[in-house]
Amino acid sequence: MAGVPLSDVDTPTSVPGDEQAMAAALALAAGARARAHPNPWVGAVLRSVDGGVFVGATAAPGGPHAEVAALAGAGGAARGSTIWSTLEPCAHHGRTPPCADALIAAGVSRVVVALEDPDPRVAGLGLQRLRDAGIDVVSGVGVEAATDQLAPYLKHRRTGRPWVVLKLAATLDGRTAAADGSSRWITGPEARADAHRLRAESDAVIVGAGTVRSDDPSLTVRLAEGPDPMRVVLGRAPVEAKVHPALELEGDLGAVLDRLGERGCVQVLVEGGAHVAGAFHRAGLVDRYVLYLAPRLLGGDDGRALFAGVGAATLADAWEGDIVEVSRLGPDLRVELAPAVEPAELAPAVEPAAVEPERA
Repeated sequence: MAGVPLSDVDTPTSVPGDEQAMAAALALAAGARARAHPNPWVGAVLRSVDGGVFVGATAAPGGPHAEVAALAGAGGAARGSTIWSTLEPCAHHGRTPPCADALIAAGVSRVVVALEDPDPRVAGLGLQRLRDAGIDVVSGVGVEAATDQLAPYLKHRRTGRPWVVLKLAATLDGRTAAADGSSRWITGPEARADAHRLRAESDAVIVGAGTVRSDDPSLTVRLAEGPDPMRVVLGRAPVEAKVHPALELEGDLGAVLDRLGERGCVQVLVEGGAHVAGAFHRAGLVDRYVLYLAPRLLGGDDGRALFAGVGAATLADAWEGDIVEVSRLGPDLRVELAPAVEPAELAPAVEPAAVEPERA
């Protein structure tokens, strides 16, 4: 989003304090989620000395970052201004020059950020450069909300592995298909559109070769706005399958995630089937579970379950999670779960050039 007056977007028309301004910046960042990745999705709000307010959000890779977009909208009014940004301004040359330098050149007087950027090429250097230039810097405003919003990016920069979202759709009695294998469509159009939004927000979508052979999915984004993810098949897909072109991988799932992280994948969406879902689940590799539950009951034990394979032998060994959000999508429920304990598969940090394409 280019810098525009705040009144032109669906955010507050006045920004009286840091918390309110950061809330507006977070709303702008949320709107940039699908187009910005694998770059961090960032929002910025700038208030000039005379009270004019301008905003920006991260553009697609190669376009301006949030702070530069807000500066462009403000023009000369940026001198002496305050800017709120959801992430530390970058301090290195990527596809675009450093945002920290742009803020200094524009004469901004105060910079408020929610989070420091863990990318080793930034990691406090942007804020220090601003301080060295005499700019008043405040960090930590809205840190919890920004941490949640940027969780995939933060994990990738800290571990080298992508954030893993497991998407599941089932009847209320936990069946993903009937006994004859029929599964289209368990959920309604609203839930399917939301699942396509998840695809648009992900850098890669993962399925097993068995699902490709049985369902022949295309795995493209059709019911939401945003780019198609890279398609990843665990195993070998038939040459005529709709999923092509696809990256075909085999072996340990942790190694698969390492390889995708090296290719710059910040978030991956696992779409199944039941064997792949069960394998990711039992390996403790899932960061978020998104379940779409339809108001249907197959009424028996001969339908296909959410997970294939051996489950917990006793209730005491059952996996436990925290329900992050429950919402209604048409006739269906969307339930988002987080592991009660952080996934234990964190990989050691690696050099940024090895884990992601250069931040634009």
